[in-house]
Amino acid sequence: MDDVTRIIHSARLIDAGAETPDAWIRVEAGRVAASGTGDSWRSLGADEVVDASGAVLTPGFVDLHGHGGGGRAHEDGIEAIRVARATHLAYGTTRAVISLVAGSPADLATRLGAIAELAEADASVLGAHLEGPFLDPAHHGAHDPALLLTPTPEAVAALIEAARGSLVQVTLAPELPGGHDAIAQFAAAGVVVAVGHTDADVEATRRAFDAGATLLTHAFNAMPGLHHRAPGPVGAATGDPRVTLEVIADGVHLHPDVIRMLFAAAPGRIALVTDAMAAAGAADGTYLLGSLSVTVDAGVARLADGTIAGSTLTQDAALRTAVAAGVALPDAVAALTATPARTIGRPELGSLAVGAVADAVLLSADLHVRRVFSGTV
Repeated sequence: MDDVTRIIHSARLIDAGAETPDAWIRVEAGRVAASGTGDSWRSLGADEVVDASGAVLTPGFVDLHGHGGGGRAHEDGIEAIRVARATHLAYGTTRAVISLVAGSPADLATRLGAIAELAEADASVLGAHLEGPFLDPAHHGAHDPALLLTPTPEAVAALIEAARGSLVQVTLAPELPGGHDAIAQFAAAGVVVAVGHTDADVEATRRAFDAGATLLTHAFNAMPGLHHRAPGPVGAATGDPRVTLEVIADGVHLHPDVIRMLFAAAPGRIALVTDAMAAAGAADGTYLLGSLSVTVDAGVARLADGTIAGSTLTQDAALRTAVAAGVALPDAVAALTATPARTIGRPELGSLAVGAVADAVLLSADLHVRRVFSGTV
């Protein structure tokens, strides 16, 4: 936590779906203590005064879905997660959920325990996201199909117990035997359930949302597409106000026009995620994603068969891609901040209102990161 009392002034503030010119905030004890516009900040004292003239100020970014960065994968342990967090922090991601690919029950339990330990020591780690093992084998994506399982009450309970209260999110295919019971079991434990890596049609997806799922993992990817007579999971999710849709805005997973259409179809319910693997913030080359070998060429990560294997995206780049696609800047910023924070029940994050945690990102006029500030829990 940064204990410095700080004033950031003369900024173009983007927060709460609105733009405020010539704005300032005052940070004290890691939270926003005051805010305003113009020169009214001058009557207030601070240890540091930051002139943000010509810059854009936003809340800190919150990533619900990422697998690594800086050359390290989350499966490699606590130190690897720390490296990945430091990498993404430099690009504005002040808080992140630590995603794990499918693994054996024993391996997942060990990794969940490690993330629980790290989350206790590092407030920027929001907890764990299990992307698997309860996925449809036909839509396994970059998950080893040999490690996929059908959910049982015992398997679900074991994962919840291993996480020691730090399991924030799980992705599963609701059409699997026991899928709806698993959704209810996870939701009852306070875990956000996402539909993903699935063959569910629109009706099956709606039943999953009625059972307690509230998120769609990387919309359009690893699921049936949107057809005019078969709208699939995306059609179900855009039509349900309870549901947030993850979007990977890297120019590879989705066409820019599709990104723009998703924002229009589900206003206030898009979360821009990275789904980043180890090569984010690192060089092209060969990496492991779980047990699978991934080749990164020109920043695009693929398995040997050509399947997209996560991304090398950072959230500032996702912001630029969304804006270039025609998304209004306040809407794109909300998709990196308030919306993901709300989705996982952390309303104190993703905002620069008075009283909020003072995570903030200062961006150049062309939306490249100039400085990142971290507040307190």
